Amino acid sequence: MSNCRRLPAVLIALWTLTLHPSGIAQPTAPTTGPQRVRIAGQVTPPRIPDVPRDQVICFCLYTVHNGVLKLTAQLYPLRAGEARTVNLEVREPGGEWKHVMLSKASDDGWCATFHVKGWDASRDMPYRVTHPGGSVFEGLIRRDPIDKEEIVMAAFTGNSNRDRSPRPDIIANIRRQDPDLLFFSGDQVYDHRDHTASWLIFGTQFRDIIRDRPTICIPDDHDVGQPNLWGQGGKIATRPGADDGGYIMPPAYVNMVQRAQTAHLPDPYDPRPISGGIGVYYTALRVGGVDFAIIEDRKWKTGPAGVLPKAGPRTDHITDPNYDRKAIDVPEAELLGERQLRFLREWGQNWTGVEMKCVLSQTIFAGAAHLHGRDGTRVLADLDSNGWPQSGRDAALHELRRCFALHVAGDQHLATLIHYGINDWEDAGWAFCVPSIVNYYARWFWPLEAPLAHDPTSPLPWTGRHYDGFGNKMTVHAYANPTPDNHNAAGYGLVRFNKRTREITMECWPRHVDVSSPDARQFPGWPVTIRQTDNYG
Repeated sequence: MSNCRRLPAVLIALWTLTLHPSGIAQPTAPTTGPQRVRIAGQVTPPRIPDVPRDQVICFCLYTVHNGVLKLTAQLYPLRAGEARTVNLEVREPGGEWKHVMLSKASDDGWCATFHVKGWDASRDMPYRVTHPGGSVFEGLIRRDPIDKEEIVMAAFTGNSNRDRSPRPDIIANIRRQDPDLLFFSGDQVYDHRDHTASWLIFGTQFRDIIRDRPTICIPDDHDVGQPNLWGQGGKIATRPGADDGGYIMPPAYVNMVQRAQTAHLPDPYDPRPISGGIGVYYTALRVGGVDFAIIEDRKWKTGPAGVLPKAGPRTDHITDPNYDRKAIDVPEAELLGERQLRFLREWGQNWTGVEMKCVLSQTIFAGAAHLHGRDGTRVLADLDSNGWPQSGRDAALHELRRCFALHVAGDQHLATLIHYGINDWEDAGWAFCVPSIVNYYARWFWPLEAPLAHDPTSPLPWTGRHYDGFGNKMTVHAYANPTPDNHNAAGYGLVRFNKRTREITMECWPRHVDVSSPDARQFPGWPVTIRQTDNYG
C-alpha cells in the first residue's frame, strides 16, 4: 500500500485535475494565489428566542402509513401556568375546522405527537395545530400519490451550526421540484448540549417545506451530543470521543432527541429499548408504492477502541500504511445488529402494495473519503464509516440486494454515487451519499491508486472500480469534491423512482443554484439513471 501523505488545504482547494492515459488524474499547479474554502458564520451558543405567547408553535412534521397519521408539533418552551395541550384540527373542502384530537407537550423538548388511526390517505387534507394561547400552525397532509408514475424524494444531511441563517435557496428549489417525500439523514443539529434550541432553528429554516409533505428525520452523532457514534447497544461511553462505544449523554437526553426527531415516524418494527432504556425507531414507510426502510446503522455498531489496535492519531482514523485490512474485520465487531438484519429480511420480502424499495440510513457502507478537514489529512480507513466492520457491511448488503433496494444516506460531507460489490464487482446495490446542506469540514475523494476500470466518458477522472480502505469493492460513478467556488460542495440530492420503467434517477444539486434557470447545472457526473434490477448485479 502506498505511503499516506498530507496535502495542504490550499493545494487541495486550488489544484486542477488533468486525466492521464493511466486513468488517474494528476494535480497541476494552482493558477491563483493562496486562499481557503470558507463558510460564512460563527459558531455561537444557540439561544431560544422569547417569542410572543401567541406564536409558541414553531413547526410540524408528519408521515402517513397503513392508514395511520403521525404528526409532531414542536413548541417553544412553555412558561409556568401555560397550557401544555395542543389541538389538531382538519378541514374538509369548503367546510369548517373539525377537532381530531388533543396531545400534551413534553416538558423535556416541548413536542407533542398525534397518533390518528383510520386516516383516509386518498385525498389532501388541510390541517392546523392550535394552542390555547392563540398560536396556530397550518399545513397540508398530502394524499398518498399511489397513482403517480414517478415518486420523488429530496434528501439532505449535515445542517452545520456554522451557518444559522435561513435556507431560502433550498426552500425555493424544493418548492419548484415538489418532491413527494423529504429525508434528513442526520446532523440536523450540531450543538451537542443544546438540542432543543438548535432543533428550533432547524425548524424555522425548513418549516415551509416540511409543513406540507411527509418528512423523515433520523438523528446522527451530533444530534445526540457526540462527535462520532458507535452506539454498541446503548452502553455508556467512557472515553471523550466515545470510540469505546456507547453514548456520552444520559439516556433521557438521547430519548428527548429521538422523540423530537422521530416520534412522527411509523411505529418501530420492534419497539424494545436497548440498554439504559434508550428507545429505537427503525421502521418502514410507504409513499406512492415505494417502500422505504428506515434503519439505525449506528445504534448497535461496535466502538473500535478495545477491539482494534490504534493505527493513527485517533483510534477511528487509520493512517499507518502497514495496517492489515483483513485483520481489522474482527468477529466481535457488529454493524446493524441481528434485530435490524431480521427487520430488513422481512421488510425486503414483503411486496404487498409495493413496486420499488429503498433503504434510508445515516451513512453509506463504504469508505470513500480520503482527505479530511482543512489541512487535507489523508485517512487510509475511517472506522466511523460503515465500510467497517466488513463482515457486518456484507451482511447488510446481502439483505439490501435481495430486494433490489437502493441505499440513500449522508453524513460523509462528500457526495458520492457508488455501486457496491461483495464477492465481485457490482454484485450488490447502489448507494447515493448526498452532500451536506452546509459543509465546513470538507472531505475529498482523492485515491492514491488509479481505478481498476475507468469510464473514459465520465467528466470525473477517478471514477471506476476501487477498493476502499477496508478492502471492500466499490465502483465509484460520481463524486463532488470541494472547490473554492462550490461552497465546499454543499447541496442536496433528489431521487426519482419511476414505477413504470423501473428506473431510478439520482440528481445532485449544489447550493445556491436556481433549478428554474435554463443554465442550472448539477454537480459534474450527475444525473445518473439505473434500472431497479441493477441493485442486484
